[in-house]
Amino acid sequence: MFKKILIANRGEIACRVAATARRMGIRTVAVYSDADASAKHVESCDEAVHIGGSAPKDSYLRWERIIEAAKATGAQAIHPGYGFLSENEAFAAACAEAGLVFIGPPPSAIQAMGLKAESKQLMEKAGVPLVPGYHGSDQDPALLQREADRIGYPVLIKASAGGGGKGMRAVEKSGDFEAALASCKREAINSFGDDAVLVEKYVQRPRHIEIQVFGDTQGNYVYLFERDCSVQRRHQKVLEEAPAPGMTEAMRKRMGEAAVAAARAVKYVGAGTVEFIVEQRESGMGPAAGPSQGGAAPSGGSEPREAGSVGVMEFFFMEMNTRLQVEHPVTEAITGLDLVEWQLRVASGQPLPLAQEQLRIRGHAIEARICAENPDNNFLPATGTLRVYRKPGCAAFEVAPVRVDDGVREGDLISPFYDSMIAKLIVHGDTREQALARLDEALAATHIVGLNTNVQFLRHVLKTESFAHANLDTALIQREQAVLFHQQPVALPLAAAAAVAKTLADERGVQDNNPFSRRDGWRSHGLTRRRFAFEFGGEHSDAVLTYQHDGTLQLDVGGASAPLEFSVAADGIDIRYAGQRERVSVYSLGETDHVFARRGAAQIESLDLLAHAGEAQAEGGRLTAPMPGKVISFAVKAGDKVSKGQPLAVMEAMKMEHTIAAPADGVVAELLYAPGDQVAEGAELLKLGS
Repeated sequence: MFKKILIANRGEIACRVAATARRMGIRTVAVYSDADASAKHVESCDEAVHIGGSAPKDSYLRWERIIEAAKATGAQAIHPGYGFLSENEAFAAACAEAGLVFIGPPPSAIQAMGLKAESKQLMEKAGVPLVPGYHGSDQDPALLQREADRIGYPVLIKASAGGGGKGMRAVEKSGDFEAALASCKREAINSFGDDAVLVEKYVQRPRHIEIQVFGDTQGNYVYLFERDCSVQRRHQKVLEEAPAPGMTEAMRKRMGEAAVAAARAVKYVGAGTVEFIVEQRESGMGPAAGPSQGGAAPSGGSEPREAGSVGVMEFFFMEMNTRLQVEHPVTEAITGLDLVEWQLRVASGQPLPLAQEQLRIRGHAIEARICAENPDNNFLPATGTLRVYRKPGCAAFEVAPVRVDDGVREGDLISPFYDSMIAKLIVHGDTREQALARLDEALAATHIVGLNTNVQFLRHVLKTESFAHANLDTALIQREQAVLFHQQPVALPLAAAAAVAKTLADERGVQDNNPFSRRDGWRSHGLTRRRFAFEFGGEHSDAVLTYQHDGTLQLDVGGASAPLEFSVAADGIDIRYAGQRERVSVYSLGETDHVFARRGAAQIESLDLLAHAGEAQAEGGRLTAPMPGKVISFAVKAGDKVSKGQPLAVMEAMKMEHTIAAPADGVVAELLYAPGDQVAEGAELLKLGS
């Protein structure tokens, strides 16, 4: 076994690998960029080496610096994590040339599976079923258009060297193909340095089910069952679970054996994931109506519905990820195995620890990805400082069994240079229903202040009819959007009561002699009233707090009028108001109180009554960058007339492209930046006139 390894990654996966290495008695070396000089993963390792600037191309993608760091520190092997260089065959080959073990598959396997078109041709020869499509090397746009027309719409354009949802566009009709192809190729060249694409039939009501496989240097292979990753936004996973709901034993065996055949075809070594698109027939119920589209090979097959299944399903090979996956913890939870330990053992030349017949599924596990983004604004990535970061199992929180994988701490900066994921919550239960309840409880105990996150959105997803009843497909979020976006589970009365209670509690702590802070004193004069002004849900609201003769409090707000009682506890404030009792946590940041309750979270802003009297609206006619990033292109020029919703510019941030649209009809007065310029959040990109 290795004595020391270098982890060529950052964030939560670097911390995750370091934890297993520490348990196994293996010393670790971290690498870090300028932006990560004080990052959690640096402190999690025994040694750390600075390798360059903040942008990945200046640090985490500079494999020659990483190899130099490994040799200088005496590391025997390099673990690439996922992302960055994890699927770069040149890096894997360079490690071998430098006398270092690459903890992953051989370069030949990475190369074989790295290009989607070539890998699908290889899988077809191995008898693995494929989705109908064009996987050729001729990239003439006219040819690609003809192939798409031949396949039939809708089609999916995918970057051949892509992954992680980048370089992927769904096209509904022929007239949209040209623009979608150009956008897809542009994102592919920026993300992967290769703009080759393939075109495939867009499967209706697809589920995304993947199989975890492992191979060793002795030629042994196993599959560690499946994960359902169907809940996605922007082609990126949001929730993952194992085992896949409704999966029959026969289907599991069929998919597992197909995945092993794929791994065997490229002489795979280490941890890998074979991803399948699963087509559900007739809304997932009833018998099959005949062969599936494209005449997939019989090994894909379909089967009648069994008790507890979702119905007839047929699967098609999508791609193989030649690395550890973000969602690997759910497989660890249901198998009781440490997949990073398996990686280290296999890379050191040991055989697989277990054979296929020794593997068992225990219970159900679900993972939620907590990301810095605004779901109500098309999942726009967010940057900022984690002013408050409370998670299950920390300090005063008492939550059912839950695992938190993260690479950040309270006070850390979420920068625009890297992926927007903050943490992963993984729960395990005896049943899916128990796991769902535990995940909702864990999310309720996750308090993040300082930037937008998707925590509350994830709770909304868990409570949808579709997810609760395992009616899963990749369109779940779109189908349930009416109950997922712009929700306000915490109403004004509770939010205002929490804000008032927090104000009074703070006053009591600072000024014990403040008469307003005393709740048990008799007053000889008339009733005393205090007025509060709030901004909540985009609307102004007033609240009146009355101090009664006997020291009790009466609060009038949002149509509610009732006594307000509260007591401060170590982990929050107990509020009794309008017939309800709630334990809330309130964090103040500037004039905004962030309220977290069991039912959800809300923000309520305290207004200065004098400063906000007669406040005017913000000026119009300006169009600004919603986040720090790079201007990719403008679709207009000065003097052009534009209509509301028309695309004006494309920005790139956090490894994704974002289209900036016109907020209203108007005329472009001036472009203030050029393509390629880096811009700060809030920078005015162009001026619109009437």
